Amino acid sequence: MQKPSIPKGTRDFSPEEMAKRNYIFNTIREVYHLYGFQQIETPAMENLSTLMGKYGEEGDKLLFKILNSGNCFSGITDEELLERNAVRFGVKACEKGLRYDLTVPFARYVVQHRNDITFPFKRYQIQPVWRADRPQKGRYREFYQCDGDVVGSDSLVNEVELIQIMDEVFRRFGIRVCIKMNNRKILSGIAEIIGEADKIVDITVAIDKLDKIGLDNVNEELRSKELSEDAIARLQPVIMLKGANREKLAVLKKELAASEIAMKGIAEMEFILDRIDKLELKAELELDLTLARGLNYYTGAIFEVKALDVQIGSITGGGRYDNLTGVFGMDGVSGVGISFGADRIFDVLNQLELYPADSLKTTQLLFVNFGEKEENYLLPLISKVRAAGIRTELYPESAKMKKQMGYADTKKIPFVAIVGENEINEGKINLKNMLTGEQSLVTLEELIERF
Repeated sequence: MQKPSIPKGTRDFSPEEMAKRNYIFNTIREVYHLYGFQQIETPAMENLSTLMGKYGEEGDKLLFKILNSGNCFSGITDEELLERNAVRFGVKACEKGLRYDLTVPFARYVVQHRNDITFPFKRYQIQPVWRADRPQKGRYREFYQCDGDVVGSDSLVNEVELIQIMDEVFRRFGIRVCIKMNNRKILSGIAEIIGEADKIVDITVAIDKLDKIGLDNVNEELRSKELSEDAIARLQPVIMLKGANREKLAVLKKELAASEIAMKGIAEMEFILDRIDKLELKAELELDLTLARGLNYYTGAIFEVKALDVQIGSITGGGRYDNLTGVFGMDGVSGVGISFGADRIFDVLNQLELYPADSLKTTQLLFVNFGEKEENYLLPLISKVRAAGIRTELYPESAKMKKQMGYADTKKIPFVAIVGENEINEGKINLKNMLTGEQSLVTLEELIERF
């Protein structure tokens, strides 16, 4: 018989992995709550009309489409079937698709429920998304996103609070990070000043790779996009900008003085830095002009979080966007949001071994089962132990002692309670520490006290 399997690009999670994942989700959830964010959930599937055309041509190809239930051939002619045109068939045979991210469903939610929502609306969402991508290391077809957004407010205080949220989450995890920050308006201003305003996307895509490919290759890529040598020369001081955040802004002010949009971006950065200076951040906050993130999407501040002690891509990202709900006919809803990369955070915590011991929520105490009489005595007693909040198991059969002890060992249960005839007569519990082998006779009250 063939062994069952799961689709490529998906994963099973063992009890231990689930405990670790829940530790991540619960930590993020607690911090979101501290800042007044409320949780929503949206369905795994959306109408295709909601999803199509929102992620560009590439994104449309990566949408998982769901065949209509019942007769999916109804409304399709024989000629169309013989054409074997997958795209056209998909349009007619599929009305629904699995969600590709949490942002578009959120925009749909805001428009659909606008009369019930109080703005500014602070929502977070922790749910899986699906992409029909080629699976490879670190890239899955099903993965979780943990998004937090504030919509319906232009205030930059929201950006300041999101920086605090990122800082607090990674402080709780014990991961040392650098929060990188840039502004789309500054990038637009740079393109304008060097006389290549229409090549803003080419420029930012190239400089975004500086870390990976180095300056010479970035300049080569700019040449291949037909930027003039003069424009490339004028870009150099900006790309290679060094120094503290305030020093960088001072240079930019001088270099970009002629661009109105750049000056606006610089003023936004100063506003954020002025507020952050009054707060105590554990993380490093660095103004990084090579940071470009999903450019056609963001319109103001952009963020990215890098782990300092592990080689891995960004573990959180986000930014300000001007028109979240415009695609659904409701203009003028500005928002700012971040998304924690749960899968990458999982890898970082694993590599650095930062999971707190009690986060795994394993059984703390196992009662050995000697038979029916002892079982009847133990069940009410164990109820009291559990009522005290101690995670407790009773071995379900009166199996050999060696087997029951082996079970405790394999499950890494630190304490075993042995209650036989003598212990019942004395009203005591023989408590064994599985790590040291020590045993002690205790009363029920003393046992609960120990834990």
